[in-house]
Order: sequence, then C-alpha cells, then structure tokens
Amino acid sequence: MISSLAAALALALPAAQAAGPVVHEAPLRAHLAYLSSDLFEGRGTGQRGGDLTVGYLEAQAMAIGLKPGNGASYRQPVKIAGVLGLPQESSLSLQASGAAQPFEFGKDWVWAPGDGKAEHGFDHELVFAGYGIVAPEEGWNDYAGLDCKNKVLVVMVNDPQPSAAQPARFGGKALTYYGRWTYKFEEAARHQCAGILLIHTDASASYGWSVVQNSWVAERFQLAQGTPGSPLQGWMTDATARALFKAAGQDLDALRAAAENKGFKPVPLEAALKGTMKAAVRTVDQYNVAGIVPGTDPKLKDELVVYTAHWDHLGKQGTGADTIYNGAIDNASGTAALIAMAQEAVKHPAKRSQMFLWVAAEEQGLLGSAAYATAPLWPLAKTAAALNLDSLNYTGKTRDIGTAGSERTDLGKMAEATAKSMGMHIAKPEPDLAGIYFRSDHFNFAKAGVPAFSIEGGTEAIADPAGAKAKRDAYAARYHQVTDEYDPRWDLTGMVQMAQYTLNLGQMAANAPKMPAWKPGDAFGAARR
Repeated sequence: MISSLAAALALALPAAQAAGPVVHEAPLRAHLAYLSSDLFEGRGTGQRGGDLTVGYLEAQAMAIGLKPGNGASYRQPVKIAGVLGLPQESSLSLQASGAAQPFEFGKDWVWAPGDGKAEHGFDHELVFAGYGIVAPEEGWNDYAGLDCKNKVLVVMVNDPQPSAAQPARFGGKALTYYGRWTYKFEEAARHQCAGILLIHTDASASYGWSVVQNSWVAERFQLAQGTPGSPLQGWMTDATARALFKAAGQDLDALRAAAENKGFKPVPLEAALKGTMKAAVRTVDQYNVAGIVPGTDPKLKDELVVYTAHWDHLGKQGTGADTIYNGAIDNASGTAALIAMAQEAVKHPAKRSQMFLWVAAEEQGLLGSAAYATAPLWPLAKTAAALNLDSLNYTGKTRDIGTAGSERTDLGKMAEATAKSMGMHIAKPEPDLAGIYFRSDHFNFAKAGVPAFSIEGGTEAIADPAGAKAKRDAYAARYHQVTDEYDPRWDLTGMVQMAQYTLNLGQMAANAPKMPAWKPGDAFGAARR
C-alpha cells in the first residue's frame, strides 16, 4: 500500500506543477514571523531594521532564483531626506489677534520642513483655503486670487462632498485624489506657499490623530531629489483649529460650510505663524529590491507584469516599554507573500516577464514606488500591469476578494475570471470613502499610466463569519501601533488565498495576447496614451 501511495503521489506532483504555480503556507508563515520579529526592529526607514530587511530580501531573491532586476543588482537605490522636527530647539508658535496660542507639539499640532532644509524663519499670515484644491474639470479653485508667497495655508482634508444639485461632483461619496493629504502638500508646493497645515478629523482622514502623531513626532522622510515641498508642512487637531479660528474671530464651522461651494475664495485670518523652525536633516540611501522571472515568449518577454509590496514599517520609536512597531500585518504580510509567490513563479514562467518588487518607504508617502515610477527598471510603456499587496487577510478564507480599481482597466474582467476560477467572486463595490486607491504603492504606477490596483481581503468568511469580522474590526486598534505583532495562532489560509489569487491574476495578464488597457476617458489612462 505504501508503494502504491508513493507512486500515486509521484504521478500527481508533476501534474499539479504543470497546472500552474501553487503558493504554500509554510514559507509565507515563516517569512511573516521572521520579518515581523523584534530582530528586524520594525523595518524602519533609515534605521538598522530597514537595512537588515533589504539584505534579507536580497538574499531570498537570490536563493529563489530570481534574476537581478537592476542590471547585476537586486537593489534600486532610493535617495531619501530624513527630517526630524526639533520642537525643543524651535520657537515656532501660532498666534491669533496678536497673542501666542498655547498649542503643544505632538498633542495639538505637528510640523516638519517639506523641503529638506534644517532651519526656517516665519512671520507669515495664515489663510484658510478650504479644501486646498485646484480641479479645472470640476471648475474648482480654492486658490483663486491668492498670492501664496509668504502665506501659510490652513486647509481641510478630504474633498467637497456631493450635493443635491451635484451628487456626482468629486466622485460623489468616493474620495478622489484631490482629497488626499499628499495632494494638498503637492498643490501648496506648486503655488510656492510658505507652509500648509491640514485640519485633522477622524472622519475626513479616515484614521485617528494617533496615526498622524506617531508619524510626525518621529523622523519623516521625503525623496531627496525632485520637486521640494513647502518650507513647512504639518497637521493640527480639530480642537486646535477651532481654538485658533475662534481666537482669530472666525467661526470654523461657517467657513467649512462656505468652502463646500464652488467659487469659495480664500479667507485671510487674523492669525500668523511666527518663530524659527529647526529640524535635524540627513540624507539616507534606501533600496527597493527587484527580482525578475524572465518571460518565455520571444516577443512578449520584453513586456512585464510587476507584483509589489512595501517592506517598511515604522521602526523603533518612543521611550515606552515597547518601542518596536513590528508591522506584522502592515506589511510583513505582503512582503512575505511576495517571497512565497516568487518561489513558485520561477518554476512556472509566463510568456511575459514578471518582476517581484519590494518597495521602500511606503509609510513615508509611497516614496519607494514613486522613485521607481520616476526611474523605472523596466520601461513603463511595456509594463502590462502592477498588482500590489498591502495588509493581507489573517482571519481565514473568504468567498470574495477585493479588487477596487481594477474596473478602471481591462484588468477588471481578468480579476473576475480569476476569482471565478478559484470559486470566489469579486467583493461588492462600495464608495471609496477613505481614498484607499490612492494610498498604496500601485497608485504611483497608475499615475504613470500602468494599469494597477491593490488586491484586498474579502469579508465573506467561509468559516466563522462573526469571529472573522470581530478580528478584522479589532485590527483597527492595532493599526500603526506597537501591537501589530505576529500571532502563531493566526489562520493564514486567507493570506495564502490572496497570494494565490494575485499570482494567478498576474500570470493571466502575463499570458494574455495583449496588454491590459485603460477604459476610455479614465484620467490615469492619459499618461499611457
């Protein structure tokens, strides 16, 4: 009987391999547990843990048999400026009606230079500029008539809400890129503002103040090359904004209501930013890690499908009992999944080439993927698709899978077909209230014209739906906290399912007769056209 079983397995194994790559849980779990352990110190940008992570990924890519993605190297340098606001050495204050307001750095507001310079002096008027948006296609300009030189803007996060007269403006209920904090900073820099402060609310930002606080009281990073940001960038709490506006003789709620209307004009405040801002500034070399599975087709091998996941988290911060932000779910899970996927993809190459790309500094504003899109290792015009994994499902298998953004391109139909082949269906579309499409590394590929989206975990759990929902809900309290740690009790069948789905979809795109195209009229398709 033993010999019969062995013979059956021997016959079955080649057949299974011939059917396509199969992602296994054991390597995914092993890499997840190891990368999120204290040994890697939270994989912080510019920290020892980040350097260890790059070395580990490089070694894994080499061991798996991936070809170097950057000539003879697996590394793509990403030059980053690290800036750390120094409130104790600064004299920066918000003043209203001639009086300095008692706002505390970290608790009430945060700031840092956006241009990588160590010192700035301010004696600048504050101006409320609504949402800080310039959108010609919407006939919207919150900067109308404003000379931004020597002005510090105070703006709201998110974008104008739909109205009865214009239910579809700015994407309706869904958040557009105009609503993202990154856009607000970019637009302020384009207008050469002296600074910009965002007003935080949990609803408009889609996360609590602690997320902002944890990111800004520590060292922050920006690309060292390219267009610099405004001299000052920062946030303030809603309570801080209310107190500031009241002291300046303004009603914040009334101004917010006025800013919902097209034709709103910036409002100067009887308030100013004064004093000196000092920061510690350094330049650090970080790295994306890229490995290639060459294509098999003589012509199509010159085209590429890329799989991405960010390897970084928040590293070591603070002085408490636990200073390591391990980032097990965010995003050791995606990092580990890409390793497990690559391990199988090298055994089953597709017609097009495939790249496994672990990007740096996502938590600092998608910097690694932005650097790649600026200086791609493979021509973007010949990049068929970019599929991103960020924060995988640790609550078990689901009947559905999230593919928000795939509907913008031909990848939508492929996503549906892949789900069907695996006995799943695409999750019911919902308005993207938090702007998720603009908050992961695929977005820099989309902006450059590459069909791209992130694969997200489903919500229709096959086993114990109530328990799975409770676990998903509980993660909100661990997001970007030291408590995002690996638990060996986790059911990783959902992670394996997501990784397998992503690899199956990627191989479908890699074997398709034509590269996926953007749907007619999609704004991101213009870059490819």
